[in-house]
Amino acid sequence: MTNLDIWTYSVVGFTFALYIGIAIWARAGTTGEFYVAGKGVHPVANGMATAADWMSAASFISMAGLIAFNGYGASVFLMGWTGGYVLLALLLAPYLRKFGKFTVPEFIGDRYYSQTARIVAVICLILASITYVIGQMKGIGVAFSRFLETSYEMGLYIGMGIVAIYAVLGGMKGITYTQIAQYVVLILAYTIPAIFISLTLTGVPLPQIGLGAGYVEDGAQTGMTLLGKLDQVVTDLGFKEYTTQVMGSSLNMFVYTLSLMIGTAGLPHVIIRFFTVPKVKDARYSAGWALVFIALLYTTAPAVGAMARLNLMDTIQVGPVGSEEGNLLYEDRPEWFKKWETTGLLVWEDKNDDGRIQYYNDENPEFAEQAESYGWAGNEMVSVDRDIMVLANPEIAGLPNWVIALVVAGGLAAALSTAAGLLLAISSAISHDLLKGVFMPGISEKNELMAGRISMIVAIIAAGYLGLNPPGFAAGTVAIAFGLAASSIFPALMMGIFMKKMNNTGAIAGMLAGITVTLLYVFQHKGIFFIPGTEFLMPEMGMGPDWFFGISPNAFGAVGALVNFVVAFIVAAVTAPPPEHIQHLVEDVRVPRGAGEATGH
Repeated sequence: MTNLDIWTYSVVGFTFALYIGIAIWARAGTTGEFYVAGKGVHPVANGMATAADWMSAASFISMAGLIAFNGYGASVFLMGWTGGYVLLALLLAPYLRKFGKFTVPEFIGDRYYSQTARIVAVICLILASITYVIGQMKGIGVAFSRFLETSYEMGLYIGMGIVAIYAVLGGMKGITYTQIAQYVVLILAYTIPAIFISLTLTGVPLPQIGLGAGYVEDGAQTGMTLLGKLDQVVTDLGFKEYTTQVMGSSLNMFVYTLSLMIGTAGLPHVIIRFFTVPKVKDARYSAGWALVFIALLYTTAPAVGAMARLNLMDTIQVGPVGSEEGNLLYEDRPEWFKKWETTGLLVWEDKNDDGRIQYYNDENPEFAEQAESYGWAGNEMVSVDRDIMVLANPEIAGLPNWVIALVVAGGLAAALSTAAGLLLAISSAISHDLLKGVFMPGISEKNELMAGRISMIVAIIAAGYLGLNPPGFAAGTVAIAFGLAASSIFPALMMGIFMKKMNNTGAIAGMLAGITVTLLYVFQHKGIFFIPGTEFLMPEMGMGPDWFFGISPNAFGAVGALVNFVVAFIVAAVTAPPPEHIQHLVEDVRVPRGAGEATGH
């Protein structure tokens, strides 16, 4: 066993023991504790738990990989995912907390005075949450398969077991305090390597500043910024300039950002966190604290992505482009390269039999012609999985083994924390909304708690199955989940809070129309497939030939939301308005305490 193996098993083992210990200490004894932690979580603690719940494998593992390869274009994820919390804090969290229910479908069912509306909300919740949890399973498998040197399948089984212990035992109460510990682990794991690498490449300890600082080579300033150096490296090899890339058209960038924002504000596992605080104002404070804790990672991610891409390119391109000895000899590849090859996530193919690694953009016709004059026969790095960039970055940079081990623990903490939140949302939708709310309203609290735990186990097994048939890399899958939440749940919540005349028929029609349009668009366009064993692929920088106004499938949730709003307005206009008591209820939710009685006018 190597020194790195010892560090990895020790750090990961300690964190797992910590999570299980917290779950035993904070185990749920009532349905209130299982669903909403007894509504007694301090807003700062809830903000930290929300940040961990939010920052999934997509944030920790995939986002920097997207930024590494898509440059400026991947800023849609930073803007969309953080902007969603502003919407939550201002438009949803305090009102939903004041309503005082356990789950999102319960709010929708009561607000729209309809069991059908509640069932439709459950279906939308499960579709979005299951799609989202797939990404977490992929992240767990990637981290385990490489660093614990187990199979992808065994890694998933271990991860499922850990989640089962603290989620089934503790419910929301156990998950909340476990997520606080997981936040500490993941933020240290993300920022410590970034500080090391920023110091090495720029001499600046803060990666947020190092991203635009001067590039250091052989201990001396080169006279160009780190981003300027990266632009030079990638354009020299036929790739697009790093700092000016966009994902499709400007319209697509805008709609993609909007879809991620309203998708964030509509994700049930995030919204449910604001039901766990004691008072209404605490819900708003929780959202603010969550933004602070999330910003620590999100402002670091662009630096991590840029530095990872530069380190990767510099590893392979060891001399002037086109020179006889400009490319790394395959037999001289570093140890980290060999280890990632064994996972199948990094694949090299010697296309011109020269024993060297040519990594360039052979889809650029101008550079491809130039590359032929060098004797190159095509890009030989036929697979560089973007999900490996954060996990491989410390090894590429030659950081100490304890830092590498910490990154593994952080990646697993990110995936496990979000998986637990999603699985609880699915479990509560089944046990509280379907069983207690629709099919067995007379069920005792003890039996409902047992049903919640059984539902959690079933959800974990289903998530594990989908994880064993992983559809592509994490952030791509997650983007679809946001589209589903944006097109179905977010409009129903907004209209439920701010439109007292919105009736149940309009809300149901809107949810069904929004999610149906989004699903059809996703399934019928190139680049996205949802078939076990195939891949969910992120659209590349180009534009699909039949995209609606150039809008990619992953960005279509905002269009689905617009369809939802329009259909709901039209249907509500031609059907009976809500009962008077429902309209008064909506007004009461919006009126702060002490502001006087709602008048109905």
